[in-house]
Amino acid sequence: MLNNILQTINAKGYVLFTRPFELNIVGVRSRNARPNAFDDTIHVFYQRADKQWVHNAFAATTDPGTYWLKKLMNPAGTAILQPGQYLNAYRIGVHRNKYQALVQQGPVTVIRDANQDGWLNFDSATTQTGLFGINIHRAAVKGKTQYVNDHSAGCQVLADANDFHLLMELAQRHKKWYGNNFTYTLLAEQDIVMK
Repeated sequence: MLNNILQTINAKGYVLFTRPFELNIVGVRSRNARPNAFDDTIHVFYQRADKQWVHNAFAATTDPGTYWLKKLMNPAGTAILQPGQYLNAYRIGVHRNKYQALVQQGPVTVIRDANQDGWLNFDSATTQTGLFGINIHRAAVKGKTQYVNDHSAGCQVLADANDFHLLMELAQRHKKWYGNNFTYTLLAEQDIVMK
C-alpha cells in the first residue's frame, strides 16, 4: 500500500518528505461511506537515515460520527474534511484542553453536511476554508474504540489509543529535528494509484 500512496502523492504533485525521520501523515478515506465506523486509515511513514521507508497504518476515521451528523455543532453543517494536502497546517498542541494531539494551526477546507440525516453527504455544495479545530487525535483513553459516535465532529481520529501514542512519539521526534509543523494529506481511496 505504501508504494501506491507514494505514487499517488507524486501523481497529484503533493510534497513528499524524505529527510530522515520527517513525518508524512496521510489519511485514506474508504470508498465505503458508512458513518460511525473506523473504516479509514491514517498512514504515518518516514525515511530512515539509510533511505529505507518505515510505514505504520492505523485504523481511523476521517469522517464525523453520526452523533454530530445529527446534532449540528455549526449551523452551516457538520464538517467533513475535503481531500487535499494541508501544508504545515498542524502542530503538537492540546486537544480540547485535555491532552496532547496534532491540532490545526493553518487553514483546511471542509464540506458542510447540514441535512442532519445521519449519513455522510460528500456532495454538499457548501464548503468552507479556515480554522475549525479539525484535529488529529484519539478516541478513547485506552484500548480500541469500535464506533465513532461523538469522538469526531470532523476531526481525524485514531481508533486505538496505542496507535495514537506511537503517532505522538514519532511527532515529538519530528518536532525536535524539524520544528512544530506537520503536513496532513487526505486521499480518497478511489484516487489511489494502483499499479
